[in-house]
Amino acid sequence: MTQITIPRPDDWHLHLRDGAMLQGIVPETTRHFARAIIMPNLVPPVVTGAQAAAYRDRILAALPEGAEFEPLMTLYLTEDTDPADVAAAAASGLVKAVKLYPAGATTNSASGVRDFGKVRPVLEKMAEIGLPLCVHGEVTDPAVDIFDREAVFIDRVLDPVRRATPGLRVVMEHITTKNGVDYARAQGDDLGATITTHHLIINRNHILVGGIKPHYYCLPVAKREEHRLALVEAATSGDARFFLGTDSAPHADPAKECGCGCAGCFTATNTMALLAHVFEAEGKLGNLAKFASVNGPAFYRLAVNADTLTLEKTEAAATWPAKILTGAGPVTVFDPGFPVYWHVKG
Repeated sequence: MTQITIPRPDDWHLHLRDGAMLQGIVPETTRHFARAIIMPNLVPPVVTGAQAAAYRDRILAALPEGAEFEPLMTLYLTEDTDPADVAAAAASGLVKAVKLYPAGATTNSASGVRDFGKVRPVLEKMAEIGLPLCVHGEVTDPAVDIFDREAVFIDRVLDPVRRATPGLRVVMEHITTKNGVDYARAQGDDLGATITTHHLIINRNHILVGGIKPHYYCLPVAKREEHRLALVEAATSGDARFFLGTDSAPHADPAKECGCGCAGCFTATNTMALLAHVFEAEGKLGNLAKFASVNGPAFYRLAVNADTLTLEKTEAAATWPAKILTGAGPVTVFDPGFPVYWHVKG
């Protein structure tokens, strides 16, 4: 197969930042994706419906002329979040999910949750109205090794929260382990899991062997090869529990290439070509539409996009800019480390 047409894909986990960075990188997503779940970890974070509406307006104002793209807004869960405000934002159609960051887990997560008892009223309201909780699934206990933090989170936090809140719909975001895959597969249709582009391609050796590669450093950090292979199998299986969330996370190069570099891989530019490569290598190209275009809308109870996107394989390797130049500084585009022969047509 040298050509495939799928419904226009969506990105169910995306960082657009704000200001000059937003202006510079939003075209990279809108080129291929129809919708995206927008992460709320700005400074200050997006915690109320009013703030989400204002952020949505800034995103829409930054769209390239003629772009057709719908930002799906989220609220940042804090211990002071008002359940009534969440319910109102959801009822208006503005907010499609609430994001849980354990405090200190990743970029701009200082306002996240430490005491889960304090957010129980919000979670119960979300279960009542069917609003999904998007979870950054890592514990922040310094005694837990960074490579074990996802597995420990499932046992210590995620499973107890779900058992205590029947009906709560949860998205395990950017899973990185076989533990995450196995847990998702053992649950009902009230739980889904996103998988990133970069976690399908790199393992922890790519970050560390031959010198530290700052543009491969992300959180959750890439794990052993056995975990990457489990992610590839899950993503390419067609299983409705798994869908695309790139976690494309732009940082200006000086913030990545320094003594304490920021976490995040920027994949918005080349995700679709990379996914076609991965799925073809597994002999599962026919399941690409499920992962990128169908399973996510089904979980979020939205229609599949009517527009389509066509990918074509040629003898010429695909090319893309090494960096996206923004008013906030240059952003390095994820380099898979191998040639890719799939191209998005048009």
